[in-house]
Amino acid sequence: MDSAEFLDILGNANRRRILRLLAERPCYVTEISDFLGVSPKAVIDHLEKLEAAGLVESRTDKKRRKYFSIARHVRLEVTVSPYEFGTKSAYPASSRLDLTSCRQLSIELEHDPDATDSGVTASDVEADDVVSLTQALRDVQQLENELSLAQRWAQGRLTELREHLESVLDDDQSRLLANLLLALADEPADIEELSRDVGAPPDVIEEPLSELVAEGIAEENGGTYRLADEE
Repeated sequence: MDSAEFLDILGNANRRRILRLLAERPCYVTEISDFLGVSPKAVIDHLEKLEAAGLVESRTDKKRRKYFSIARHVRLEVTVSPYEFGTKSAYPASSRLDLTSCRQLSIELEHDPDATDSGVTASDVEADDVVSLTQALRDVQQLENELSLAQRWAQGRLTELREHLESVLDDDQSRLLANLLLALADEPADIEELSRDVGAPPDVIEEPLSELVAEGIAEENGGTYRLADEE
C-alpha cells in the first residue's frame, strides 16, 4: 500500500483513535466500542479497513475472544512546502538498518553482534538491569527528538537553497530548471528518465535542457545529460 492510501486510511478520526488505543494495549471490539462511543458494527468496519491496510492484526484467546493489535511499525511523512507536496512511508523499523550510507548524518553507534532489533543486547536482557535499560531507552528517545529537529532544519534549509538557486537561474522556468538540476545531481539521465523524475512531459523539458547545456551548466553526450562538473 502506498503513502496516499495510508493517508486515506488515517484520514478518519475514529481509525486514528483506534490506533492510539491499540498502541497502549491489545483490545477486543467491545472495549474499542466503549472507548470510542460508537457501535460495535462501526468499530468492526474500521478494523477491517485497518487490517486490509496491514496496520492491524488479530488473535483469539482461549475464551474465543478476538483481540486486535497494531501489526507493524510504519512511519508516514507528509511534506507541504512551496516546492513540494508529497508523502513517504517507510517500514518496518529496525535498529539493524545500515546508516553508513547516510553521508550527511553522524550518529554514535554501539556495535554489538548480539544486539536485537530493539537495540538491546542479549547481556542487557540477561542482566535485567532496569536502570540501564531505562536510560538506554531515554537516550534513543532523545535521539529521535533530535532527528525530528534536524529534519525541520533540513526542510527549512531546502527551501532557502531552492529559493536561492531559482534566483540565480533568474528564468521564467527557474523552478523546472532547478528540478532538472536536482535530478541530474543524482546521476546522468536521458530525457525519458528526467521526464519521470520531474513529472513533466519530454517535449516540455527539451528546451530547458538545451538551455542548461548552452550555458555550460549541463553536458549532453549521446542523449544522456549530466552536470558539467561531474567526472
